Amino acid sequence: MIVVTGGAGFIGSAIVAGLNARGISDIVIVDFLENDQKWKNLRNLCYADYIEADEFYEMLATEHIDWPIETIIHMGACSDTTETDASYLVKNNYECSKMLACWAAEKNVRFIYASSAATYGDGEKGFADDEKKLEELLPLNMYGYSKQMFDLWTKKTGLIDSIAGLKYFNVFGPNEYHKGKMRSFVIKAFQQIGESGEVKLFKSHHPDYADGEQLRDFLYIKDCVDMTLFFLDNPDVNGIFNIGTGKAKSWNDLVNAVFCAMDKKPNIEYIPMPEELQGKYQYFTQADITKLQNAGYDKEQTTLEEAIKDYVQNYLQNDEYLSGK
Repeated sequence: MIVVTGGAGFIGSAIVAGLNARGISDIVIVDFLENDQKWKNLRNLCYADYIEADEFYEMLATEHIDWPIETIIHMGACSDTTETDASYLVKNNYECSKMLACWAAEKNVRFIYASSAATYGDGEKGFADDEKKLEELLPLNMYGYSKQMFDLWTKKTGLIDSIAGLKYFNVFGPNEYHKGKMRSFVIKAFQQIGESGEVKLFKSHHPDYADGEQLRDFLYIKDCVDMTLFFLDNPDVNGIFNIGTGKAKSWNDLVNAVFCAMDKKPNIEYIPMPEELQGKYQYFTQADITKLQNAGYDKEQTTLEEAIKDYVQNYLQNDEYLSGK
């Protein structure tokens, strides 16, 4: 049995779909469905059971698990980078992760968890997934720090040598429509173009970057799933790993690809960045995936242009998909 926490969410539901594509359906999905629309991500998935997260953690605490768990893929977390409730983030992203990791270690269960590229902060310390330098990283927001706290805890306890922590960069693609303001800019750009024919991007407040030339490592969800399941297939590959393309692209590149996929002429307006974001904004992210490649991952990744074309033309231009029907 494979447990996928956050299994109704964006990356989690895509991982379950990836497992289904392999013929695997002995899956328990754990999540908080709450009041948003992510429950719709469950409808096309095959799984053995769904359990609300608080009930699942209670089952772990009281040893009321009566099915054999072989692997926990822990994607469940608050992923809102603007969340300011530090106590909430600590409980959700740190304490729950510790509980799961300890339980998995005690039961000899494979444990794969989501960290984040947000742990790298402004990138001054680079983007190498080197466990020896974890303490040097300075996240720019509490979300990133909550992920950093758990990464550091796995190192202090020694668990880092027997589990896999995946630092996801900017993932986009199908199943994210429910995420509100945390959806990728691909879907936001698609909607802006449909509504007004133009896209608004933040101006740069950094002398080294022109407007729209701020750089990100954008990763398509389909490649993200392949990379994640590599760690399911290779249980001896452990430690902290970057999950990205290794090739930074600009916001202008991304938006122009959306216009192209929609067969429209680019029309971009640059607007001031909100003051509350200016000190927390990452101008450059680029995953160093050398460690992942050295571990044996050699699958060719989708280019940004190909990924956006697939996402726009096969998903976003489908009215039923966009409305979550």
